[in-house]
Amino acid sequence: MTDTTRTAPAAMPAAMPNLHWTWTRWEGLDKDDLYDALALRCEVFIVEQEPYQDVDGLDRHCWHLLGRDDAGTLQAYCRVVDPGLKYAEPSLGRVVTPARLRGSGTGAALVAEALRRCDTQAWPGHANRISAQAHLQRFYAAHGFVALGEEYLEDNIPHREMVRAGR
Repeated sequence: MTDTTRTAPAAMPAAMPNLHWTWTRWEGLDKDDLYDALALRCEVFIVEQEPYQDVDGLDRHCWHLLGRDDAGTLQAYCRVVDPGLKYAEPSLGRVVTPARLRGSGTGAALVAEALRRCDTQAWPGHANRISAQAHLQRFYAAHGFVALGEEYLEDNIPHREMVRAGR
């Protein structure tokens, strides 16, 4: 039997924008930063993926990294939860870029910048532990994370705990 199913070619990701980073605690987020971050998180984590409680009470105890393009549009965001709140180590999470930028290097730039800030400013020498979506293990491994244990379901998505040694 011949499979004649045809799929449209995947859209090419947009070129990675030039990003201007803001690294701040909760108190340093202005209302536009907060609104833009929550809107981007909602677009990806609620609309694209199965709904879950994104605003989980941890944002007030995190560093927030926002990457805006030259026009001021938020293109990349993540938070780093303080040690002792989710894991013993700091925990990178809510790593997000809009769908059109995936594959452009924007996500890799975001994670690299977040880890650089952790290593040089917030928690030098500390490991970082994450709950990574299982299909992103290679992505995080490229940033020095090592998978631990077995896959598990978190918000109905397969995840894997990963850790990166302190630097």
